[in-house]
Amino acid sequence: MIKMNKEEFDKLNVFGLGNPNDSYAEYFIGKSYLNPLAKTENGISFANVTFEPGCRNNWHIHHAKSGGWQVLICIAGTGLYQESRKPVQKLHPGDIVVIPANVKHFHGATKNSWFSHIAVEVPGEDTSNEWLEPVTDEEYNKLD
Repeated sequence: MIKMNKEEFDKLNVFGLGNPNDSYAEYFIGKSYLNPLAKTENGISFANVTFEPGCRNNWHIHHAKSGGWQVLICIAGTGLYQESRKPVQKLHPGDIVVIPANVKHFHGATKNSWFSHIAVEVPGEDTSNEWLEPVTDEEYNKLD
């Protein structure tokens, strides 16, 4: 069981906490923070997303006819990533997860650690995000 308190985490979270992720709070269990970092001329965006211990987003799908991937670059703490009907992956600083378009998944912190990743949104054709059901406490508690 990995534990990381806020003070330890802040030393490692080089891009900073950002602001409460209130615009997307309805799609998260727990509290998350968003720190937009950059957006390129061709639409690739970079944001630092931070999750308090136990926080995770709902199952969701980044739909696209082409392109539309999401890439997670883990930078601090310990997190979880899972695609529907696949085993959960524990995430650590330096891990990179490439999420193809049209794949149902969720990501967030473990129960005992803060977690931060850079979310890279790759533009595509006919893109949209579909937010689905929450990852229940029962599901989540079996993963960590």
